[in-house]
Amino acid sequence: MPASDAPTDAPSDARSDARSDARSAAPRAQRADARRNVAAILDAATDGLARDPEMSVADIAAAAGVGRITLYGHFKTRADLVDAVLVRTVERAHAILDATDTSGDPGDALARLVASSWQIVHQFRNILLAAQRELPAERIRGVHDLVLRRVQALIEAGQRAGTFRRDLSEQWLITTAYSLMHAAAEDVTAGRVEAADAAGLITATLRAAFTPPPADRPEVCEPPAPSDAMPGI
Repeated sequence: MPASDAPTDAPSDARSDARSDARSAAPRAQRADARRNVAAILDAATDGLARDPEMSVADIAAAAGVGRITLYGHFKTRADLVDAVLVRTVERAHAILDATDTSGDPGDALARLVASSWQIVHQFRNILLAAQRELPAERIRGVHDLVLRRVQALIEAGQRAGTFRRDLSEQWLITTAYSLMHAAAEDVTAGRVEAADAAGLITATLRAAFTPPPADRPEVCEPPAPSDAMPGI
């Protein structure tokens, strides 16, 4: 074969393939680094805000082992970070509550669901407090939709069974449960209620609120009490 016909592009192709592999590997490594950074930031923020709802972004970044610029590259504001922490916490709560038995008598199931829910709310009440300072109330309520659907299903079952009242809307009973749970968290934080008493107080209050009112009954007139006095005296 003439020398001029010998293949000369093989080394060039190999170098091109190597450069292409390097270029595709770089973004993958960057994405992996970004995922690790986000996970570290969320872990640090969850742990830190659970202890101190006013923990600064700088302290969260330091705990995560990243710089503030890196943190702000993933979460533009402190509110964005708190929102992500709240979403993550509620998703974990939803998974934990999957283990709670809500079958059987709706009243008993309500007590079990309140007990399980309170343990989570109490553990992460400072995250809720941080969210209340950073996020609109409707956003916080929206994030809780996963958990509230579980409450809704229990209320529907209780109304069908006649255990829970039907003269008030299902949505209002859900709002009552949601508001009471968060009010209990605020009272525990303020020292007005003992944490160990909260689940029992919430359950008793919700049972009273959810119990159907007595059916209308005609008023019974009691006869006058007999008098010991002799007639005519």
